[in-house]
Amino acid sequence: MEATEKKILRKEIRNIAIIAHVDHGKTTLIDALLKQSGTFRDNEDIQERVLDSIDLERERGITIVAKNTAIRYKDVKINIIDTPGHADFGGEVERTLKMVDGVVLLVDAAEGPMPQTRFVLHKALQEGLTPLVVINKIDRPDARISQVIDEVYDLFIDLDATEDQLDFPILYTVGKDGIAKEDPDEESKDMKPLFEKIVNYIPPPSYDPEKPFQFLITSLDYDSYVGRLAVGRIFNGSIKVNQQVSIIKDNGEIIKGVVKVLYTYEGLKKVETKEAKAGDIIAIAGIEDINIGDTISDFENPEALPSLKVEEPTISMIFSVNDSPFSGRSGRFLTSRDIRERLYRETLTNVAIVIEDTENPEAFLVKGRGELQLSILAEMMRREGYEFQVSKPEVIKRSIDGKLYEPLERVVIDIPEQFVGSVTQKLGSRKGQMVGMTNLGSGRVRLEFLIPSRGLIGYRSEFKTDTKGEGVLNTIFEGWTEWQGDIKTRINGAIVSDRKGVSTAYAINGLQDRGVFFIEAGTEVYEGMVLGEHNRDKDLWVNITREKKLTNVRAAANDENIKLIPPKKMDFEKALEWISDDELIEVTPDSIRIRKKILKKP
Repeated sequence: MEATEKKILRKEIRNIAIIAHVDHGKTTLIDALLKQSGTFRDNEDIQERVLDSIDLERERGITIVAKNTAIRYKDVKINIIDTPGHADFGGEVERTLKMVDGVVLLVDAAEGPMPQTRFVLHKALQEGLTPLVVINKIDRPDARISQVIDEVYDLFIDLDATEDQLDFPILYTVGKDGIAKEDPDEESKDMKPLFEKIVNYIPPPSYDPEKPFQFLITSLDYDSYVGRLAVGRIFNGSIKVNQQVSIIKDNGEIIKGVVKVLYTYEGLKKVETKEAKAGDIIAIAGIEDINIGDTISDFENPEALPSLKVEEPTISMIFSVNDSPFSGRSGRFLTSRDIRERLYRETLTNVAIVIEDTENPEAFLVKGRGELQLSILAEMMRREGYEFQVSKPEVIKRSIDGKLYEPLERVVIDIPEQFVGSVTQKLGSRKGQMVGMTNLGSGRVRLEFLIPSRGLIGYRSEFKTDTKGEGVLNTIFEGWTEWQGDIKTRINGAIVSDRKGVSTAYAINGLQDRGVFFIEAGTEVYEGMVLGEHNRDKDLWVNITREKKLTNVRAAANDENIKLIPPKKMDFEKALEWISDDELIEVTPDSIRIRKKILKKP
């Protein structure tokens, strides 16, 4: 108790994270807070979801990397961290929560708490953070506000919230319109109720005046002018430009450095400052040998903060040099050295990814939290000009007391009730066990399953097809379970090219009844390249370059009238779900191809 009495509050600052399930409206809500706080000039042209700065985030409508911004309300500076809502990017959420004193938990007024809501709230409550609940999208025609509030209370109780944490205030918002209310029926034209609640309810940062300078690195950034940036929060003490500091590594090693530049955050910009104090969220430049989780501390009396602990990866894939006949056609970075450097560079800013060298110097084992996280990494590398190959994802197994264990997922599915039978049957065949079923009204049902992670590999595309695109599937890592035995996922073989050449409409037309094609006429192919999915369980090797022997003009004209079924286009994620153990995905800046590991016809 004595330690807490020494603490001094910085009442002019609030540090908060906005946490929620994917697509519940976090980034849109932050847009409204930024605009109404006067962060932008009146004539400034602002795009929607300003914090989603990565191209992939804009295209997919999801946040991948946690980002910070700062706004001012009256005489208080509010540092806001926008966090990813998808389970695969949980590593970003975990380190974000180290920087803040409170969280704004955003819940969709129709969907209610979802798997990622549980995950992020559990982390926040474990950290002892003060929660403020916001029910968003209350203008939805299917909003069920009172039931959702009951579900939120149930979730807090289920996660062992303390009495203080359970005494949370509730606000109601329409994020896209920039409106917040203390009561869903009251009139409001702006976000003022939310600003007021953040300032009056979320505690200000506190520090111990007897402690030395302590700064925890929670993320890394890079600036072309000043080099590497350590981003995080000052927990105790203060720091000035050109001050000497100690860097305490994860293994206890201490190295010395000098702070060259200090940045604080204002709006969406980094602003240089000469000094920063306890409670500030800042970026430090000038120290190269730093990693996430390190403590930057006093030069003479270094004292470490608790390091970051992130949950272990559950999925692995092999990234290797592209050795197909078409390698080197469009990529700029082709060698094992290029690929290795890029993969290891990812681990500097992404704590949830682990890279390991393999016995093959041209192949690298990449471990992550899920298929989506690894496919995002592959897609970013592809856009940067890399060429490489990846293997089928595999779950990471572990031995506990001499028994084999595998990762287990909790799956929550919202679907129209007519699809319950087919979804239950499919997940049952993949070792899924139903643990909950709720009628949501309006003809929709929520199902909850526990299923081994590998049972979900390759299922998402099937799910979209089985539910005619109307189903919503969400997963969250649940823990470890004893090995569940064989799970048969893909039952069909592949249609494979037996030679190099160019595919013809004539050849595809003659083979259309044998399966579904991934390519169209006029596509360059090579021996061992996968062309489609066979409708039987064995691979079918075919000559896709065969041309019709033309004997007269009429025959040529008939060839033009061939009606081909449109191919099934395979992007990287679909290909990753589809491939078998004996296949690879060839990834280049302009193409995604599926191939056999051994290209020669058996």
